[in-house]
Amino acid sequence: MSPIVNSAAARDQACYLHPYTNLKTHQETGPLIIERGQGVRVFDDEGRAYIEGLGGLWCTSLGFSEPRLVEAATKAMQTLPFYHGFGHKSSPATIDLAEKLLSLAPVPLSKVLFANSGSESNDTAIKLIWYFNNARGRPEKKKIIARHKGYHGVTVASGSLTGLPPVQMDFDLPIDRILHTDCPHHYRFAEDGESEEDFASRLADNLETLILDEGPDTVAAFFAEPVMGAGGVLTPPATYFEKIQAVLTKYDVLLVADEVICGFGRTGNMFGCQTYDIKPDMITLAKGLSSGYLPISALMVSEEIYQAMVGESEKIGVFGHGYTYGGHPVPAAVALETLRIYEERDIVGQVRRTGPHLHARLEELADHPLVGQVRGVGLLGAVELMKDKATRTGFEPSDGVGAFCANRSLAHGLIHRAMGDSLAFSPPLIISEAEIDEMVGMFKIALDETHHWARAQGLVT
Repeated sequence: MSPIVNSAAARDQACYLHPYTNLKTHQETGPLIIERGQGVRVFDDEGRAYIEGLGGLWCTSLGFSEPRLVEAATKAMQTLPFYHGFGHKSSPATIDLAEKLLSLAPVPLSKVLFANSGSESNDTAIKLIWYFNNARGRPEKKKIIARHKGYHGVTVASGSLTGLPPVQMDFDLPIDRILHTDCPHHYRFAEDGESEEDFASRLADNLETLILDEGPDTVAAFFAEPVMGAGGVLTPPATYFEKIQAVLTKYDVLLVADEVICGFGRTGNMFGCQTYDIKPDMITLAKGLSSGYLPISALMVSEEIYQAMVGESEKIGVFGHGYTYGGHPVPAAVALETLRIYEERDIVGQVRRTGPHLHARLEELADHPLVGQVRGVGLLGAVELMKDKATRTGFEPSDGVGAFCANRSLAHGLIHRAMGDSLAFSPPLIISEAEIDEMVGMFKIALDETHHWARAQGLVT
């Protein structure tokens, strides 16, 4: 077999089914193979360096070469390479992590249930909401509301929450009892002259109307990310969560805060709930929990929910839920060390210092012919491209403008993500101002090249 046929790229195409990939295109282009990482950079199999402007998948908060996390994993593997929580069993690292997360929680919460990904924890939240309402004698109160453009995962249930068409199309999603309400993106969906506050009021009124139309006795919960990540880094309009929470309280609807992306410093506070004064009944966590080094996620629940679960499990004889690797002692040990590093190095303070620099540099692009909006908070940012800025007319999805821009960034040594025509940035929280300058500089070149290409294609004048 020739070296070309036996290359890593050819073997990848022969055997690896890639998530979130155009499978037909992958047959033709093959993969970008990343071999190692250092700081905020990763390196491909030809030795070329890239700034990882999305922190992997919004997760590698401490960069790609933190020795303390490697040491924590090694020690944990040597001590207890696996154990579980079934049937009253436990392990020290898992206990320590649960205790630590509850001490950090932005609101008083009671217990922690571990899983392996944000998708799983959101899926579990749905199950517990149904379990809770059965325990409370409310078998009809089961409908769950999420938001258009929200992202909560890709399991059958969490993918039903996710309000993005490719996650649902031809997967026969959403399932029954999952509803969607307005996306709170003021720039794209506000009416002419509508302030952020008025827009938030309208969305809260629409939510109330949806609950009333469905019947308040049938609506159980509302899921929301503090900042909508995969939907385009959409920050909430002023007063939005205040008004939404008032509606939920009025109709006894639980609030689940999906902190999978926003948690652990990303927005300039330990949790996005603190940034936007959100008071949830349940919180889901993942990604930054272990800086992405090992799979782990968590669902934190209120005392009211926990006590209902206790009664129901007593009635049934067991709490019939759990994952083999939920609370695995090795990821738990790495997560504990990650949390120690966040505190010792004041990572939240660092985000508060470097975040404004990221947004100042991105704002410099606001006058670019293709840029409609620059937005974000902390070390989350996005630049949305527009066909016509004056009328806020976007490109057609088939134009592929955002994808072209992301590919040009890649050619210049920057990895980030196109979500439609919104280009997202979520770099490791350890990024320096100089590295931010380098990252935005690469993006500016790609943006100019995209404008030149779009003009040549007749997409803009």
